[in-house]
Amino acid sequence: MESVRQKRTAEQIRILLSEIFLLEMKDPRLAGLTVTRVTIDRELQYADIYVHALAMDEREQEVMEGLQSASGFLRRELGNHLRLRNTPILHFHWDPSLAHAEHINQLLDKLDIPAEEEE
Repeated sequence: MESVRQKRTAEQIRILLSEIFLLEMKDPRLAGLTVTRVTIDRELQYADIYVHALAMDEREQEVMEGLQSASGFLRRELGNHLRLRNTPILHFHWDPSLAHAEHINQLLDKLDIPAEEEE
């Protein structure tokens, strides 16, 4: 179970990374990137960052390479804004949940459900 401090720090990291991706990143591989979720360990040493780029599942490998190359910059920027003794080490993961939800919506749209007859 996450502590209040873990939740608060994870939310701060999510907001800060979203702002950095929107305003400061120049790498075209990271265009349109969304931070969907952040989890952080109990000691606040490691942060798992889940990202997704809408309608861009085919770019997953390219985006992950861009994040790997920018991880030092992102960690330094977080360190400048967070009030922590040590800035967490960032681990980026592709979040397939949005694509999965879209697939389920498409399946539901294909269903042919007859209308109920009123008596």
